[in-house]
Amino acid sequence: MKRDLQIPTLRPRDWSTQPAYVYPPYKSTVKRGPTQPLVPVKRALEQLAAPVYGHGAVGPLDHDLTRNAVKNGEPLGERIVVSGRVIDEDGRPVRDALIEIWQANAAGRYAHKVDQHPAPLDPNFLGAGRCLTDKQGRYTFVTIKPGAYPWGNGAGWRPNHIHFSLFGNYFASRLVTQMYFPGDPLLPIDPIYNSAPAGARGRLVSRYVPLASDPDFALGYEFDVVLRGAQQTPMENRE
Repeated sequence: MKRDLQIPTLRPRDWSTQPAYVYPPYKSTVKRGPTQPLVPVKRALEQLAAPVYGHGAVGPLDHDLTRNAVKNGEPLGERIVVSGRVIDEDGRPVRDALIEIWQANAAGRYAHKVDQHPAPLDPNFLGAGRCLTDKQGRYTFVTIKPGAYPWGNGAGWRPNHIHFSLFGNYFASRLVTQMYFPGDPLLPIDPIYNSAPAGARGRLVSRYVPLASDPDFALGYEFDVVLRGAQQTPMENRE
């Protein structure tokens, strides 16, 4: 698969729509966030050239987290379909964008040795998947709705969320963010969600869409991602 290697003309990011580097309610940012003015670095060609991902590198079940790691049964929890579009700063669909997701299981635990939260692991759920967008910039994942979990920032638990990592048509379109669910009572007290400017937080919350559901199998949520520009989806707070 070949890409047009023409160097894009990128408009500056609108940082007013993005989380601050230091957001005191998110305690770890106080220790690791930069407090001095950032030093601009001239972009090199390799930062602008288009990354290339072969379709053969993405397996047929990579997008389906309910099947890509099963051992002796089905994963436990509420099945959901997460779909949407990836678009650029001008509203054009981004085709062949690589999307990777990772998440906790239905009990709120990640399949990772660092996560020692005393919640059960699910032997049939890895909690990670990937896919490429189609010509219209669309993507689809099938997964389990993640559970909330404690995280040491205070008494509040993290709301249900799915981590998204995206590579668009050039490396400068890289985006790492989190998708939340509508009506979650933990959102108003979550410092990561609230670190995004108030006017941009809604871009982090998926929409329940009955027509996107799979009848008798899974509820459907839509989550569109804008990679750059004034309507860019807020990034993670530099985790």
